[in-house]
Amino acid sequence: MDFTKFIIRDNLSIKEAMRRIDQGARRIVFVTDAQGRLLGSLSDGDIRRHILKTGNIDGNINGVYNTKPFALSGEYDMDDIRPVVIKNSFRAVPVVDDENKIIHILFWEDLFEDKLSKKYEQIDLPVVIMAGGAGTRLEPFTRILPKPLIPIGEKAMIEVIMDEFAQYGMHSFYITINHKGKMIKAFFEENKSYQNIRFVEENKPLGTVGSLRYLKDELTSPFFVTNCDILIDEDYAKIYRFHKDGGYDLTLIAAMKNFTIPYGVCELEQDGMLKQISEKPEYDFLVNTGMYLLEPALLPLIPADSYYDITDLIKDIKNNNYRIGVFPVSGHSWIDVGQWEEYKKAIKKFEVL
Repeated sequence: MDFTKFIIRDNLSIKEAMRRIDQGARRIVFVTDAQGRLLGSLSDGDIRRHILKTGNIDGNINGVYNTKPFALSGEYDMDDIRPVVIKNSFRAVPVVDDENKIIHILFWEDLFEDKLSKKYEQIDLPVVIMAGGAGTRLEPFTRILPKPLIPIGEKAMIEVIMDEFAQYGMHSFYITINHKGKMIKAFFEENKSYQNIRFVEENKPLGTVGSLRYLKDELTSPFFVTNCDILIDEDYAKIYRFHKDGGYDLTLIAAMKNFTIPYGVCELEQDGMLKQISEKPEYDFLVNTGMYLLEPALLPLIPADSYYDITDLIKDIKNNNYRIGVFPVSGHSWIDVGQWEEYKKAIKKFEVL
C-alpha cells in the first residue's frame, strides 16, 4: 500500500483534508511540514470536534489536528504495539526515522491479520428500523419487493443494517412495517439469524416517526432509530458516548456534504443590476442521514395514531426545552441506499468485502 496518500501538508485546507480522509477510507491522515517531518495526526473525529466547536469548516487545518500523535521510531516489537493500539483505539501508527520523517504507517490490518479481531464496544441498546415506506425512489424494484428486502451483496438491505448494530451488542430490534409488510414478516420467519424481533404494524402511514408512539410503554432505555435504506459506517458506541456525555435527549447523526455549483452564480443588486459573479461556488452542509438516538422520555410527545414526521418531533422537543445534539460523520461514511447511484456504490462496496 502507498502510505504517502495518508500524508498531508500542514497548510492544507480543512475541506481538502476531509476529501483526503474520505479518499483514503481509513478516517485518518498524518500531517507533516515542508521537510516531511511529522507534526501531527488528523482524524474525522478531530474535524467533527472542530465543527461542533466553530460551526464551520473554513480555513486550514492548523489548530484542528492533533499535535501529539503516537509514533514509533527505531526498533519495535509488533507484540508490544498491539495492546497499545487496542487500548487507545488507534487506527494507524506512523513510523519515523531519526529526522522525524514518516517512513511507514502501520494500519490495523498490519497489526491484526484477522480483521474480525477488532473489538467492538458492546452497548446493548434497542434499535427501531423504520421499514414502512413504499420506497418510490427505488422503483420499479419496490413494485415487487419491499425496500428493506432489496439485496446488497448476498443479504437483504435490512440484514446489512442489523448486522452493523449487532457488532456493538445490539440484538433487540423493532421493525415498523406497512407497505408489503407481510413479505417482510415472512422473510424473517424463514431467516432465523435474528431471534429478538418485534414488528410494529402501521394500519396507515404515520410519517417518519409516528409509529414510535406504539413503543411508549416498551422502550425504557436510550434507543437508536434508523431508516431502512441508509448505511452508516461509524462507531455506534462513540455516538452513544457523545449522546450521554452531552446530556442530549435526541442525537441526530448528520453527514458533512460539500456541493459545488458547476456554473458562475450571479448575485444581483436590489435594482436588478449585477453585483458579482461567483465562479463555481462551494457550499458545505450537515445533512440529516435518517439515523437518531433518542431517550424514551420523548415518546409521550408523539401523538397517538397521527401522521408525525421527525421535523415535528424536533419542533416539539425544542418547545419543551429538551436537548438536541448533532453528531457529524463524513460524507464517505453515509450511503443513502434509497437512491440509485448510492445503491450502486453500496453494491460495489460489499463486492469488495
